[in-house]
Amino acid sequence: MRKLIIGLLLIILLAGGAVFTGLANPLVEMQVKGALVESGIGEKRAACMAERMVDRLTIPQLWKLRQGMAAQDGEPEEGYGLGELIKRLDRVDDSEAVAVLTTSAGLCAIGLG
Repeated sequence: MRKLIIGLLLIILLAGGAVFTGLANPLVEMQVKGALVESGIGEKRAACMAERMVDRLTIPQLWKLRQGMAAQDGEPEEGYGLGELIKRLDRVDDSEAVAVLTTSAGLCAIGLG
């Protein structure tokens, strides 16, 4: 979990300079894909979702999404059910970010992403 947070902090730092060189999207996409894979999503689906999410969300929205979905004290790191997922999505408090995450997951799962 700490690796993801440190990785996302690194993304923010790199994104500042990379925006001007055109390198921002691939770097951010790589980090988002890595976070998705680490959360248990398959490699192919994570790549699909990351591409859609980076195209549709800002860096602050991606950060907010990551922070909201992270396990807090007493919450399971993985293997949780629908109720826990809904609680974490509600915690994000950004309807656009949640919509992009869920539609990306759905579309990529059925092969339309």
